[in-house]
Amino acid sequence: MNMEVIAILQFIGGLLIGLAITVAVTVFYKKGLSKQSKELATEREQIKEEAIKIIADAELEGENRKRELLLQTKEEVHLTKTELEKSAREQRTELQRDRNRLNQKEENYERKVDILERKEEALQRRIEDIDHKENELSERESEIIAEMERISGLSISEAREQVLEEARVEYRHDMAMMLRQMEEETNEIAEREAREIIVNSIQRYASDYVSESTVSVVDLPNEEMKGRIIGREGRNIRTIESLTGVDLIIDDTPEAVIISSFNPIRREIARLALERLVFDGRIHPSRIEDSVEKAKKEIEQSIKEAGEEAVFETGVVGLHPEIIRLLGRMKYRTSYGQNVLKHSIEVCWLTGAMAAELGLDVMLAKRAGLLHDIGKATDFELEGSHVQIGSEIARKYNEEPVVINAIESHHGDTETTDLIANLVAAADAISAARPGARRENVESYIKRIESLEEIANSFAGVEKTYAVQAGREIRVMVKPEEVSDDEMILKAHEISKKIESELTYPGMIKVQMIRESRVSDYAK
Repeated sequence: MNMEVIAILQFIGGLLIGLAITVAVTVFYKKGLSKQSKELATEREQIKEEAIKIIADAELEGENRKRELLLQTKEEVHLTKTELEKSAREQRTELQRDRNRLNQKEENYERKVDILERKEEALQRRIEDIDHKENELSERESEIIAEMERISGLSISEAREQVLEEARVEYRHDMAMMLRQMEEETNEIAEREAREIIVNSIQRYASDYVSESTVSVVDLPNEEMKGRIIGREGRNIRTIESLTGVDLIIDDTPEAVIISSFNPIRREIARLALERLVFDGRIHPSRIEDSVEKAKKEIEQSIKEAGEEAVFETGVVGLHPEIIRLLGRMKYRTSYGQNVLKHSIEVCWLTGAMAAELGLDVMLAKRAGLLHDIGKATDFELEGSHVQIGSEIARKYNEEPVVINAIESHHGDTETTDLIANLVAAADAISAARPGARRENVESYIKRIESLEEIANSFAGVEKTYAVQAGREIRVMVKPEEVSDDEMILKAHEISKKIESELTYPGMIKVQMIRESRVSDYAK
């Protein structure tokens, strides 16, 4: 019993002790949790205060940034508005100046028109006065002539023939000498004035012939392209003309632009460049420069290939590269409608064939035939005839003397020193004179030759006549017992005048008079 009581008391005591310990631990834990909660609450309050402060600072900074941006925007708007107003004022001022200039030009034009009208009226009155005076003078001249015919008993034509016949008999030698002197004097003047006369004639009569040989036409997709080619204030067309050296003609021709130039290579470069620009659609100065440069490279490559093809086709070897390039340039050169490069190749083959028949140096003959017109490759840039230019080129690149002589003599400018030069001249005449080569058929060619010989044979004292150099020269052999040396001058002049009055021909025809006396005797 006592043991059980003691055990129960021990159990109860253990429970009390455990309970006391549990209570103590619980109280201690609650005190720790309360302290941590207080610390967390304090820290949360601090974070919240800092967040509120950061938000307030951010809002303040945002407001300040907003005010700065508004001020900056207002300032930029003010500057832009000021610049636009300034530009508008300048444009209005420029327009006003243009309007004033136009008004002034219109007033000047009207004044000039009034002046021209007054001058035209005065000129018309003067013309009427002159016509009236001319009529009076004509009537007076008719009266004087009638009175002179009545007194002399001869008409004007009869008196003229009588005086000329007497002068012809009495002063025949003096007339021959005078004619020679006059020809020498007029030749000096004619050589100086001929260039100007020819240029003026070409300018006045350049429609049909020039339009066929000195212009190229570039087709356009639409009429709007013409304005783009001209460009703002004409800057595009000026750039094209200055870079290529041609004239662009933009007129009423529908959907087409005409390129005009006497230099066929420049004209071809301009055509290629313009076609590329039209196809691309972007037309401005820098693009034009690129297109022209590319066109020049293409033409140079085409020239090089054409020269190499000509050399390969004819088999002429050992030519200087620059001469090969000049041969290629002749691809773009024509003479009386005949392509000069094809003509040179044909002369090369003809000369080689004739040289082979005669047992001469075939390769040298072909070389001379191929290069006989080499001067035509640069005659647009240099002064002088293509014969002179060609001989200078041949000498520069150390060609054979036979080749140089063939170039110089193929038109009869100098004497031939080798049989090959004669063959080149003959081949040149054959190639140029064959039907269809230079737009002259064989019937008209034969008729012109026969007409030349008939005119010369119609004069007294003429024994034989020969038309040579494809009708460029006629050689007249006279009877020495009927025509003296002095009379030959007059006879040549008379034949030349009759040829000028009765025939139509390009260039000049040389009249060569030949008088020969032969005496024979026999030794017995």
